[in-house]
Amino acid sequence: MLTNDQLGQWDRENFFHPSTHLAQHARGETPTRVITGGSGVYIEDRDGKKMLDGFAGLYCVNVGYGRPEISEAIAAQAKELAYYHSYVGHGTEASITLSKMVLDRAPSNMSKVYFGLGGSDANETNVKLVWYYNNVLGRPEKKKIISRWRGYHGSGLVTGSLTGLELFHKKFDLPLSQVIHTDAPYYFRRPDLGQSEAEFTAHCASELEALIEREGAATIAAFIGEPVLGTGGIVPPPAGYWAAIQAVLKKHDILLIADEVVTGFGRLGSMMGCDHYGIEADIITIAKGLTSAYAPLSGSIISDKVWKVLEQGTDELGPIGHGWTYSAHPIGAAAGVANLDLIDRLGLVGNAKEMGAYFNKALTDALGSHAHVGDVRGEGLLAAVEFVEDKEKRTFFDPSRKIGPAMASALLEQGVIARAMPQGDILGFAPPLCLTREEADIIVGATVKAAEQVFGAA
Repeated sequence: MLTNDQLGQWDRENFFHPSTHLAQHARGETPTRVITGGSGVYIEDRDGKKMLDGFAGLYCVNVGYGRPEISEAIAAQAKELAYYHSYVGHGTEASITLSKMVLDRAPSNMSKVYFGLGGSDANETNVKLVWYYNNVLGRPEKKKIISRWRGYHGSGLVTGSLTGLELFHKKFDLPLSQVIHTDAPYYFRRPDLGQSEAEFTAHCASELEALIEREGAATIAAFIGEPVLGTGGIVPPPAGYWAAIQAVLKKHDILLIADEVVTGFGRLGSMMGCDHYGIEADIITIAKGLTSAYAPLSGSIISDKVWKVLEQGTDELGPIGHGWTYSAHPIGAAAGVANLDLIDRLGLVGNAKEMGAYFNKALTDALGSHAHVGDVRGEGLLAAVEFVEDKEKRTFFDPSRKIGPAMASALLEQGVIARAMPQGDILGFAPPLCLTREEADIIVGATVKAAEQVFGAA
């Protein structure tokens, strides 16, 4: 289809795209994709090309595209009251209702929810609250945050430091000194191939213990982790991991921040990842699935334990000095209310469990024996296929060959979107939770054809 507008030119001349090769895009060496609509698991661009979105935007669109229930709720809220702040006890019906709905779905030890706009600002909030918490308790030295290599927690200064991916650190002078990292629970990439899963779990816990001993428990405030590693490779934890990690944290009085930006509200086939893995967090980060990204909104769910100390702090010091202008924005809150209601009415948590099991098995059956597939893994409607040069020796491809991007590109040619994960030759999937068996089969079939295109017949 011919286009007679200037959007492509304007894009290259004016638009600073995130996570993009800036020079190549400005020169016109990479495509400009203008997305115009979507329905269910499909999106469409301005040329009329229809694509099955196997990554739900960025793990976001849990309910699927084109849901009128959410867009109508946004429109109604905009007409009634498009904006008011939430400072000094102000609220709206939408923000108060959503708070109740979130807490109803959160683990039983949670007390309050603070709203922001995205996962990055939510984790910035979390770190500030953890520092405030320890200052109120008279422990000013207890400030370091332990994150994990390959974790993803945002792109700010502190949150980019928490993120354990090279791309988000190099040339940004990150990580900051207050953030330290421990091993990723990534069994496939374990250094010692002789380790069993149980031995690897014990290794992760012992490495954490050793890090705490080196740094001093009195200097460490919190540990942050995703129930399932997301952007670092879509890696479910090895058996027993979260129980072992929590035992170490409790021993040393270190708070646990569970980053559920990806896993919250159904993606694992459970409402929350904490419930799925038996994690008792002190703070939970939410975003993406909170509104299915129909409007920006994030949240920090605060436990009873932490909340009581925050209350003590304001009794001693006055109002807490933290806030975002758009915290609990009414339009975002209205989208969240409609979205959570829709998740319940459509039974999407159950569908994610059922379709996730089917999809992961189908991927494994179709690709698990491929000569260049080292691992197929997933949980719920999260899945990944990791490519290797030599399967027997577990030899990885030279990064310069860009096998992951080549697979994603070959898949797109067949009308299916997957994500080449940023560190390693890993193809990631996180389709909308409304995925059907037929749509799962389309993704699997297209992935097989893409592998044939990139590697030749297996």
